[in-house]
Amino acid sequence: METFFATCPRGLENELAKEFKVLGGQDICVTPGGVECQGAFSLCYRLNLESRIASRILWRVGHGSYRHEEDLYRLALQLPWPSWFSVNCRIKVRLVAQQSPLRSLEFSTLRVKDAICDRFLRELKKRPEVDKRNPDIQIVVFVDEGQVAMYLDTTGSPLFKRGWRQAVGEAPLRENLAAGILRLSGWTSDQVLLDPMCGSGTFLIEAALMAKEVAPGARREFSFRHFRNFDRVSWAEIRPDVQQALPKTPQLKLFGFDHDAEALSMARSNLQYVGLGGVQVNQGDVLDITAPASTGVMITNPPYGVRMGNHVTLEEWYPKFGDVLKQRFSGWKVYVLTADFRFPKLIRLAPSRKIPLFNGALESRLYEFQMVAGGNRKTVRISKRQGEG
Repeated sequence: METFFATCPRGLENELAKEFKVLGGQDICVTPGGVECQGAFSLCYRLNLESRIASRILWRVGHGSYRHEEDLYRLALQLPWPSWFSVNCRIKVRLVAQQSPLRSLEFSTLRVKDAICDRFLRELKKRPEVDKRNPDIQIVVFVDEGQVAMYLDTTGSPLFKRGWRQAVGEAPLRENLAAGILRLSGWTSDQVLLDPMCGSGTFLIEAALMAKEVAPGARREFSFRHFRNFDRVSWAEIRPDVQQALPKTPQLKLFGFDHDAEALSMARSNLQYVGLGGVQVNQGDVLDITAPASTGVMITNPPYGVRMGNHVTLEEWYPKFGDVLKQRFSGWKVYVLTADFRFPKLIRLAPSRKIPLFNGALESRLYEFQMVAGGNRKTVRISKRQGEG
């Protein structure tokens, strides 16, 4: 049995654990920022290919206690690196520290790299080349107050890079965060889904791929192909034929709007590349749209807040958006991801749930509103002070 650790956006750990259980992970353990699980080595093939929420899948190859940089060197030197990958692979070492006594993370990283190269020199009289920008193999080292764990990255380019994004706008929502929010919302493919500020279409595309059960990693490659124990037969059995047409499913009811014509052009380009011509995206201001059905799920990440940076504009726009929800979306469930914790107060609606999430390094909230006729109304005085999330 091997041990794997998967990183993910903060706040989605429990959803990732549910996903890993379905994919065959055993002895699953949730930690802040990720999930650990056990399984045969081939499990990492399936996790990389099919996880919609993970960012990276790391294979633990060593662990122990330490006090100084030289302890890291000795531990790394003991590990049989040449049995895991070729000396011709380009490598990169990344060290992640939490409450560590190490005085220099840069020097500690260098000592781990030295140990790996020295192990190759000892056995093969040759050392691997270091490439910090485009490595074949990435070694990830986690250190805390006294423990160290060393991992080989089985993923390579982060898993949110699905391979479908042909056009991208400013600060796009990461695909795995969008997929996690869809899971949190409970949306199912028989329900109407609307993103009234869809940008380049991330929520809509992730929803369609989920509904059609398309593996998110079907269009990309992974670092585990560089490992000596890579099993081509097992991988061929797990990986689908990426050239096959998308599975036939009942007509999806996915709608997107955006006032920005350039953003819509990006969304259409991405949808066309994935082969999702049936998803409807149209130009329109969120304050002018009407509900496309009597019930449904709205999920959106407004391009406001931190990037807009104008509190006066925000305080004028938020109440208008709240009025649109109350007047035109009775019977809907609404989910809004925002880093502006004043959001519920300013739209004058009481959230039924507020879920802490991180959009990259930006602390955010996913607010859920149950739009029941005559409900959710909340009389408040608009304040310019920052509200609490």
